[in-house]
Amino acid sequence: MPTDVVMPQMGESIFEGTITKWLKKAGDRIEKDEPLFEISTDKVDAEIPSPVAGVLAEIKTPEGATVEVNTVVAVISSASVSGSSERVSIPAISTVQVRSTGTVQTGGLIAPPAMGERQRSSPLVRRIAKENNLDLSQVSGSGADGRITKEDVLRHVAGTCGAANPPSTAPAPQQVAPLTKMRAIIAQRMVESKRISPHVHSVYKVDMTRIVRLREREKMRFEQQHGVKLTYMPFIAAAAVQALTKFPIVNSSLVDDSIHYHPNINLGIAVALEWGLIVPVVKQAEERNFLGLARAIADLAARARAKKLLPDEASGSTFTLTNSGILGEEFGTPIINQPESAILAIGGLRKEPVVLTDSEGNDTIAIRSVQYFCLGFDHRTIDGADAGKFMSEFKRALEGWDRQIG
Repeated sequence: MPTDVVMPQMGESIFEGTITKWLKKAGDRIEKDEPLFEISTDKVDAEIPSPVAGVLAEIKTPEGATVEVNTVVAVISSASVSGSSERVSIPAISTVQVRSTGTVQTGGLIAPPAMGERQRSSPLVRRIAKENNLDLSQVSGSGADGRITKEDVLRHVAGTCGAANPPSTAPAPQQVAPLTKMRAIIAQRMVESKRISPHVHSVYKVDMTRIVRLREREKMRFEQQHGVKLTYMPFIAAAAVQALTKFPIVNSSLVDDSIHYHPNINLGIAVALEWGLIVPVVKQAEERNFLGLARAIADLAARARAKKLLPDEASGSTFTLTNSGILGEEFGTPIINQPESAILAIGGLRKEPVVLTDSEGNDTIAIRSVQYFCLGFDHRTIDGADAGKFMSEFKRALEGWDRQIG
């Protein structure tokens, strides 16, 4: 008998998922553990592998449909060597190893796939390509795992049209795309957070010169010795954990008119994805040394971008870091990730002239590496004085960094 493929159980709190993309079509051959379809839940987006090798005989649930866990979504025809077959369902994702297609880096883009490989793209990208009679196999993708983004295809269309035809003065047709499940959930939660919490923001400028010099001096040795790139994020995370330990009100939540002080610091690290935003969580961050934080942050971010994150790894945060300055902005005013009481936005790192005063009161001007950090906090729980004490300790930890990095 054939094998039924069911919507997997993604975690204890997950009851349904949306099939966002089928990676195979009916009649295609598929190998065991080869990615079969992509799903989106209220926690993560993930690739689901095939439980057996065989032929995809039938797709029962189309792209865009939302179904409950354990719903049969496809049928795979797969006979064993003895001629019999067994009924198999996809287990919980925490027990499944998901593999991604290999790609070749070419100057920041990922080369088009070899003949016979499937090019990864969204429905919007495929529609733009169809409207412009464009073969997507000729387009290099800059997204995760070679995925073709909207910008890639528009850039290719503009380049092709510019070479063959004079520029058109006609306005481009309006593009309308429905919200993905992840985007819709983000929109809902942002509105809810602004409605629930009276947001207040406090901005501090931190002299990062000592950290910059230390990282520059140690980054090659650190990566060679530990296999992890030395970024600024573990420095910032370690300083935040130190400040949260001293001022636990910032690591609390307001629930049923009571302040709940969390026993652990579960540090959310916001990761921007091509298709949205996700917040992987470093659990019990206060128990990790610098190297442990660096490894955990790098691992979670990489698996979030590869759609290999487990649902439990994207929930339960008590305080969040978001890197709003990664594209160069001075600082951002973040929205709190409910039910947390605070979130810290990381601004852009830049050099500025700074007035320095020595022990005798003499002033000099020096070029220093500075960074702005903005704490967004719930004023129901955290007063301005508490926020100021937290930020002062955070600033002191970075400017006076004296910890071993491994």
